[in-house]
Amino acid sequence: MALIVQKYGGTSVGSVERIEHVAKKIATFRARGHQIVVVVSAMSGETTRLTELATAIQTPPDCRELDVLLSTGEQVTIALLAMALQKQGVAARSFTGAQVRILTDATHGKARIVDIDKQRVSEALAANEVVVVAGFQGVDEHGNITTLGRGGSDTTAVALAAALKAEECQIYTDVDGVYTTDPRIEPNARRLDRITFEEMLEMASLGSKVLQIRAVEFAGKYNVPLRVLSSFEENVDGQTGTLISYEEDGMEQARISGIAFNKDEAKVTVLGVPDHPGVAHQILGPVGEANIEVDMIIQNVGADGTTDFTFTVHRTDFQRTQVVLEQVAKDLGAREVNADDKIVKISLVGVGMRSHAGIASQMFEILANEGINIRMISTSEIKISVVVDEKYLELGVRALHSGFGLEQSIEVSQ
Repeated sequence: MALIVQKYGGTSVGSVERIEHVAKKIATFRARGHQIVVVVSAMSGETTRLTELATAIQTPPDCRELDVLLSTGEQVTIALLAMALQKQGVAARSFTGAQVRILTDATHGKARIVDIDKQRVSEALAANEVVVVAGFQGVDEHGNITTLGRGGSDTTAVALAAALKAEECQIYTDVDGVYTTDPRIEPNARRLDRITFEEMLEMASLGSKVLQIRAVEFAGKYNVPLRVLSSFEENVDGQTGTLISYEEDGMEQARISGIAFNKDEAKVTVLGVPDHPGVAHQILGPVGEANIEVDMIIQNVGADGTTDFTFTVHRTDFQRTQVVLEQVAKDLGAREVNADDKIVKISLVGVGMRSHAGIASQMFEILANEGINIRMISTSEIKISVVVDEKYLELGVRALHSGFGLEQSIEVSQ
């Protein structure tokens, strides 16, 4: 008998009918003798509805009171799911984050989990009950309700799995796993049977929306095997989908596991900056003070003793970045600031890069053959990212997917 933590997102529990469908799925696992802890999100659209109610009264809403309000969305779901399980003849008990005592820091809206008191969950499991826990929420040391921010329910599930030493944490969503790239862009995209924490973390940070970064980080830190499955398929054995775990010795890894992309990029360049020590800090210091996150950075050295300094930011920060840099350029005596928000970032990800040479040159050749000019390049041990014009996104992803043969499964050596 295994202890399994399952998480169901808002789409999976978006109606009474879907909640009852989830209950039947859980009942099947329970009938096989497994102990089950279930983490659920609010019903699809409920968090948005509650936020709109709050902003209709107060703009911006008080952070503490907004957390109190938003946490009720998950409270509705856990009660309904517990009722649906009881209807199936399965003993079940629901708990809010505060009842479990998921202890967080006091940062409302994006709190981080500090500790979990597993006693009440363990007692319910010992009583042969399915435990249904509200995701996305916790409580600080003063008893204030907190919420964990975007992807919070995934993080709750992984944290519970780590605390309970569960055999696996299963994330049920509206897709049936992690794909080599977005199937909406490349119809030949293939579902991966397994992927490493490192690869999934890179893909999540580079734009893949399947899992949130915080959940993957938590799972990797505490070595919690994650499995992504579809809540709309039977999956009664729980062994389909994509397994995310550590790299196993002796396994032949593909050179490239997947292609991620990010449409939310913008590029800014400060031209003609005096080339002297500390200039990077003089440019990026004010950007950081404005709470603007910087991604890729390139600095070129000119023949006239000046340099061009280029970096990318999230597109929502584009205009604020321009305002900051206009003043920076004036203070430094730079020539001008150029800005472009019509770019995208395309990235190859794969732990196999560690043992295969020539991947970067092959990537550049594939893009060149399609007439795609590369604007920026960034690399790490298991990732190569390029910035290209926005209009080339689909062409670039499809060309790279085909060029690296990602539609084909790799053979695993025994």
